[in-house]
Formats: sequence, C-alpha cells, structure tokens
Amino acid sequence: MIKNEEYTGTVQGLGSDGEGIIYCEGAAVFVPFCLVGEEVKFKVLKVKGNIAYGKLIEVLKPSPERVNPPCPVFGKCGGCDLQHASYAAQLDFKRGLIKNCLLKIGGISAEVEKAVPCAEQYGYRNKISLPIGEEGAGLYARHSHRIVPTENCAIQKPWAERVIAAANGFVKSSEDKKLLRHLVVREIQGKFIFALVAEKQVDARPLIKSLERDFDEFTFLININDGSGNAIFGKVWRVVKGSGFFKAEEGGIKYTAGANTFLQVNDGVRAKLYAKVLEEAGENSVAIDLYSGGGMLTAMLAKKCKKAYGIEIVPEASRCADELKKENGLDGKMTNICGKVEEQIEKVISETAGEKRVIVCDPPRKGMERSVVYAIKNSGAEKVILISCNPATLARDLGVLCGTLEEKGGELIKSPSPDGVYEIESITPYDMFPQTKHVETLVVLSKVQKEGF
Repeated sequence: MIKNEEYTGTVQGLGSDGEGIIYCEGAAVFVPFCLVGEEVKFKVLKVKGNIAYGKLIEVLKPSPERVNPPCPVFGKCGGCDLQHASYAAQLDFKRGLIKNCLLKIGGISAEVEKAVPCAEQYGYRNKISLPIGEEGAGLYARHSHRIVPTENCAIQKPWAERVIAAANGFVKSSEDKKLLRHLVVREIQGKFIFALVAEKQVDARPLIKSLERDFDEFTFLININDGSGNAIFGKVWRVVKGSGFFKAEEGGIKYTAGANTFLQVNDGVRAKLYAKVLEEAGENSVAIDLYSGGGMLTAMLAKKCKKAYGIEIVPEASRCADELKKENGLDGKMTNICGKVEEQIEKVISETAGEKRVIVCDPPRKGMERSVVYAIKNSGAEKVILISCNPATLARDLGVLCGTLEEKGGELIKSPSPDGVYEIESITPYDMFPQTKHVETLVVLSKVQKEGF
C-alpha cells in the first residue's frame, strides 16, 4: 500500500470512530464517512505497518443506509461523524460498538439492549462552544484546531445561528480580536448563559448589545484564560451582565447552574436516563453519587432514597449543589463533598457501612481512577449504576468489577477464571449525541450472591 495512491475496496466493518474498515493489499484501511457493504474509491493518506488511513474520494456502490447530510460543513467540521448514515444505522453502530468494546477490552460477553433513541435527531444540543480566531467564530476541523467558518450547526438548537452571527460581527469590529479564544453558550429552559473566553479582560459591550437584540433573558460572563493547554476555561471569572447563574427545575428538583456546571447537553435523553437511574435506586437505600456535577441527580436520589451523598471536584459545581440542597429542603438528606472522588470515596463508604447502598457513577471520558474502581468493588454496595460516555473505559472498569480483568504487574489482563463481585443486570445505550460517534451507556450491576451468604 502506497501513500497518496488511490484504491478501490469494499467496506467490511466500522471502526470505533464510525469510519469504514477496508482490507486492501494486506492492510486494514480506515476511511471516514463510509458504510458497511459500500464499494468506494479512496486515497491513502498514511501507512503504518499493516494499518493505513485514507480519504474517501467516491462512493461507487452506496449502501441502502446512506443518506444525504443536511449540514454544508459535514466532513470539514469535526463535530459530526455519522450524518451520512440513516438514524437506524447509527443506533445499530452504537449498540455494536459497546458490545465489541466490552468483549475485546473487558473480556465481557453480555447482551446489549437496543439503544434508547433521541426524539430530535438534529437541533438537540443545549450548549455550544465556538472557537474564535482573528477571522471570526466557527467550529474546529477534524483532529485540528483550525477553525471552519460556518453560519450554523445542525445539531445545535436553532438559536445557534443567531449566536454565530453575533460572534462574527463582534470579532470583525473588535480591537481585541487577537485576545479572543471562545464563546460558550448554554441554554437552560429558555434562559441563556454566555461566557466569552479571552487571554485578558476585553470590552464585551458591543457583543452584549448585539445579543440583546435576539435574546430576552441572559447572563454574560468573561473568563480569563491565558494558558497554552486545551482547556477552554481559565480560573478567573468576571460577571458582566446578570448574576452569572440561572435557576431552573427538572424532575421536581429546583437547581442552579453556571457556565462551568456539568449538565448533559441533551435535555430529552437526559430525562430518560435519569428516570431509569431513579427506577433502579431503592427507596430504602443510601445513594452515593460519584462525579456528581451540579448535584441535580444527587438531589433526585436524595428525594427518593433515605439519603444521598455527592462527590464533585469542581468548586462551582459543588457550590451549585449546596444551593440546590437548600432550595429543595434536602438538609439532612443530601450531603455534598467537594474533592477528588479517589480521595473521598473511602470515607463515604465507611460512613454508610451497615446501610443498604447504591453507588451511581458518571465519570469523565477517561473513566474512573483504578483506586475508585477497587473502592466500589470492595464497598459491599448492593447495586452499582454506571453511566459512561466512553465504551472503552467503561469496558475496562466493568472488567474489574465483574472479575473478567485482573491486575498483574500494574496492568489489567483478562482473567482465565473470572470471579467477580458484581454481575451485570442490564446494559442500555442512550443516544445522547445523534449524528456523532458518541454514545451514553447505562449499566446496572448487582452484587453477586455467594452460596452460604
């Protein structure tokens, strides 16, 4: 296989990023925007041993599942991976992705239920992060920090078009354009939080004036980030308009959220996901909510269960959770702890010893720290509910809990004789992110009942 040469081949499968896999001249070639069964022409961009990466040139024989992407920058912007696939094909891909990861990484052979679909295949996101350059705002290109100009984003809610227009107008007229980095916007039940990220303080009044023409109720903050890393936000926040926060209500819980508070980006699917978590949590149990964000799920658990503990590292989110506890009259039923989960979990497990417990865990994409997985495994909790946005790290963590993976020399290897503390009751994908490769997964685990106990 030769770099920069063109080849034809048939797509045999899909990779973890949704790209087509083509076996050609002794190499497995990964080509984005293909579907299984398609005959395609592609150009080889990179060759590494028996692995190659290509660019789609032409679909010679399309799949019946191929559709026309509605977004004009699909394939240029790095946000969406699957707009060329029918929605049914997207759901099948995500279900298969989870099943394959569990088997290959975690050594787990388990049934994965059909994915819970999203009612809105487009226009579902309640949050947008727009990178800003001297030429204006846009979206990042695939695997790059190059900004792709765009007037809209198909998976964002309709207000995104007005936000992008306002941002571009501001950049064009601003004397501080070299200092601007991002504009982050979140909608909370018709109210908006705008956060302009810059290397130092800038004059945002023209942008605020422009936004006031299109948005009735919003708060505006400036975040100072002069670092060189990939983190969008820095540590310094300044409120320019409004309070910097908004209050809302969901599932009978009043809550407060700010620009840096974690909330799922898809309101409808989040509601279905949380409803299932609450269904699995027993009324007579004590809930331990790890990586609890702004505390909304912790509060829901506290309202249903005897008591709930939430552990969250982000101070702003933890403060929101404390406010939420007061607003909902959950003093004595809800305890919020600000700190690293790996440093706090043992204490909470010890404090709740003797109680019937359910552990709920919604970690970041990197999954749980190994010490947290072992703490859960040794906790004695009757039920564990895992929420994951990364099938690979989910498979790793599940493998430890279910005994299909064991640690040797600091590495996890597949166990020849699995003997887990927990067994899987159900694995359900939730399509939180239509048109993308990403999927949210809910796994319910119950404690293995050993004979004689």
